[in-house]
Amino acid sequence: MIISEKIFHILNEKGMSQKIFSEKTGISQSTISDWKRKGTNPSADKIMTICDALDISVYELLDGTEGSVIRKLDNMIVEKNSEEYALLKDYQNLDRYAKERLLGYLDALKMK
Repeated sequence: MIISEKIFHILNEKGMSQKIFSEKTGISQSTISDWKRKGTNPSADKIMTICDALDISVYELLDGTEGSVIRKLDNMIVEKNSEEYALLKDYQNLDRYAKERLLGYLDALKMK
């Protein structure tokens, strides 16, 4: 499967329209349609933007891994089904005040 086919497969799985995908990536709808119609791939400089919009790793898009590896943070690999991934997702959804409180609590735990 070529990269553009993978993109459309993931869009379908996530129930995301090409219009929303276009808005999230800043890539024109006509360019996205061309990928499908002409069977072409996005340019290399768009890959990270595409992965961010689809909430997938580059590995998932390029290698076809089934979403186990999300991001490499320093020398740690965060897997989708891990507690670390769940914590990162929860942290992202907190408001600024809750994030500050959580970070303060983490600092206090490190001192023990």
